Amino acid sequence: MIAIAPALILKLQQLPPQRLAEVEDFVEFLAAREMRSAAGIRLGESLAKLDALNLPPLSDDEINAEIQAARQERAAQRT
Repeated sequence: MIAIAPALILKLQQLPPQRLAEVEDFVEFLAAREMRSAAGIRLGESLAKLDALNLPPLSDDEINAEIQAARQERAAQRT
C-alpha cells in the first residue's frame, strides 16, 4: 500500500464530520469499482482459457444437472 501524503491527511482532518463521511463513501465506491474491474479481468482470462480448450458446449440437460448438484451441495452445507 502506498503512503498517504501528509497534505491529504491534513486536508481530511480539516473537513467537518459530514464531509468526511462523504469522502469515506467515495473511497468505498472507488474500492468497489476497482474490485469489480479486477473481477472482470479475471473473468475474461478464465473465459479465454475455457475457450482455448475447444470443448463442445453443454446441453440444457447438462446445465440443469450442474445447477441441481450445486443447489444440493449448498443445501447440505446449511444443515
